[in-house]
Amino acid sequence: VQLQASGGGLVQAGGSLTLSCAASGSTLSSAYMGWYRQAPGKQRELVARISSGGTTDYADSVKGRSTISRDNAKNTMSLQIDALKPEDTAVYYCNIRRIVTPTFNYWGKGTQVTVSS
Repeated sequence: VQLQASGGGLVQAGGSLTLSCAASGSTLSSAYMGWYRQAPGKQRELVARISSGGTTDYADSVKGRSTISRDNAKNTMSLQIDALKPEDTAVYYCNIRRIVTPTFNYWGKGTQVTVSS
């Protein structure tokens, strides 16, 4: 499985951005797709994830101002974050994880998001 992420960049506080991720490979059904982020000096943390059935989870820090979506037919996922804050600055990583057999856990290359105040 390969993941191709796009959409990072420099954004002013209060603005919005959309991160996209495209997955290629087989057996992508029943897999969670999600975005994680890692700020300097901090551990990688979950931002949002979505199951193949459309169930979503959001970190409290982005809940209410972000939307994750997925197109199973195209194996793509998007995350829109509104009302960006400087503390959203981090490297964002796309992830796909399948917890039923055959299990797998893949990461895309990170994309930098910088929010200026």
